[in-house]
Amino acid sequence: MGNTAVLKKKKAAAKKSSGSKSKKYIYFFGGGKADGKESMKNLLGGKGANLAEMAGNPALKLPVPPGFTITTEVCTYYWDNKRSYPKEVRDGVKTNLARIEALTGRKFGDPKNPLLVSVRSGARKSMPGMMETILNVGLTEATIPGLIEQTKNERFVYDAYRRLIMMYADVVMEKAEGIEPEGDEGIRRVLDRMMSEAKKAKGVKVDTDLSAADLKRLCAEFKAKVQEKLHKPFPDDPMTQLWGSIGAVFASWRGKRAIAYRKIEGIPEEWGTAVNVQSMAFGNMGDDCATGVAFTRNPGNGGAYFYGEYLVNAQGEDVVAGIRTPAPINKESTNSQSEGLVSLEKCMPEVYRELFAVQKRLEKHYRDMLDIEFTIEKGRLYILQCRVGKRNGISAVKIAMDMLKEKLIKREDVVMRVSPAQLDELLHPIVDPKAEAQTKPIAKGLPAGPGGAFGMIVFTAADAVAWGKEGKQVILVREETNPEDVEGMRAAQAILTARGGMTSHAALVARGWGKCCVVGCGELEVDAAKKTVTVGSTVLKEGDWITLNGSKGNVYAGKLGMLEAGENNELLNSFLKVCDGIRTLKIRTNSDTPADAARARSFGAEGIG
Repeated sequence: MGNTAVLKKKKAAAKKSSGSKSKKYIYFFGGGKADGKESMKNLLGGKGANLAEMAGNPALKLPVPPGFTITTEVCTYYWDNKRSYPKEVRDGVKTNLARIEALTGRKFGDPKNPLLVSVRSGARKSMPGMMETILNVGLTEATIPGLIEQTKNERFVYDAYRRLIMMYADVVMEKAEGIEPEGDEGIRRVLDRMMSEAKKAKGVKVDTDLSAADLKRLCAEFKAKVQEKLHKPFPDDPMTQLWGSIGAVFASWRGKRAIAYRKIEGIPEEWGTAVNVQSMAFGNMGDDCATGVAFTRNPGNGGAYFYGEYLVNAQGEDVVAGIRTPAPINKESTNSQSEGLVSLEKCMPEVYRELFAVQKRLEKHYRDMLDIEFTIEKGRLYILQCRVGKRNGISAVKIAMDMLKEKLIKREDVVMRVSPAQLDELLHPIVDPKAEAQTKPIAKGLPAGPGGAFGMIVFTAADAVAWGKEGKQVILVREETNPEDVEGMRAAQAILTARGGMTSHAALVARGWGKCCVVGCGELEVDAAKKTVTVGSTVLKEGDWITLNGSKGNVYAGKLGMLEAGENNELLNSFLKVCDGIRTLKIRTNSDTPADAARARSFGAEGIG
């Protein structure tokens, strides 16, 4: 080919390239429409794909606050290009922000009618609590008066502002900047202590008892402390807040806890996370507002009923953090902690009926047990997220078998719904019932993780990891866990917390791993500094042995005997029959003793070899 022909070919290729559409990095959802769908998880992440599906699928069109998803490809670009963005992204954010404004009738940064947004992560596989979220972005000294005028609720506005300061300082100004605080001096812990001191000075126990004046004063003190600790002011410009939040969420993909969780779960680093920017729905505007987490079936035991918890006058972080005791959404969700609290079904019956109908539609659509996050703002329901719910092994098998009977799924689906690790959980040890009958529990909490376990008490995630490496069996005891504890939670035989409900961080993570766990054990007084836990007149120290029954929520002093799970497990046997019905391979076993051979035969082995 001559030089002229080569030149013509290059020009033609260049012309074709310049005429092609620019790459799409941002996908909008809202107003009954969506650019994406559920099958696009690799690009939009699980959260973004499901938001698009709920908002735009003709069979759903649920009340999802409008927003947009910045794709996982931008995360890859961000890290490959010195934490910068493709040139199309900045204009794309402005364009899609304008679309949210058009649907909500509010304007981002407007002093009289401000729009506030949330900025959340969303990898293609759920990583609960391992990456970052910032709420109430866009609230500034200039927009505060307008929001107060609009809502006629000064307390709500300053509650939202103090939350923004706490989250932004922690996530954007400290973690994303790679600042490593010493000991317990991270900015979030410092601000949490200031809030606790404010409540103590006022003589109240819960955040909702602080007045507008209290919160306004606290916001000013927070900003001064942020300047003192981090040597820069809290930003008072909406767009600065937004881009700081977007960058921090992308940065959190390589945060310590995200890396640790990915190693445990086998999630590749190259996947990246998407970022979801969404109009805020407020659950903290008063007693006709609420936020909650619900499951289309009980994730702890697989029960075929709607299950969940909620808090009145709160934002989503309050439910998973376990700061306040959540109330049940219905009678079936009531536990020993919440039996005196009013259910959502009774408190807001119309909203509950709407939520119940939504969860039925979602389960039928996805054909799986789902985890649903919702907010109620002034009596109006919003669905903020749905995803396939984490479940332990017992629940996985029961839910799959129940859905087969209900003709929601086929036999092949049943087998694929249960992982080998979950199947193994059905054979986990349990506390010897005879030993339990002769021993009085020292405390009782909520049964958040299956089976039984004993171990020596440790009070920090770091100690759980270190003792585990020495071959010691440990139980991690905490006031409540947070995402930074993930490595210690994995290393421990079991987890015990004084606070938190069945939808708290500890319960959610333990359930996903099938790990023995008891949460919300209110009788415990945990003193991590002194390394003691007090129950009534009993004081236990670091290194003391305790036993947990994660299926009942019981806590015992000392080591109780364990029993292997029995072979006469009807649920397991029914599942194995389904497997037998579709398998093509024959099953043999390796066994060295007659007892092992008999056990293998009971599980369906057809020979030895």
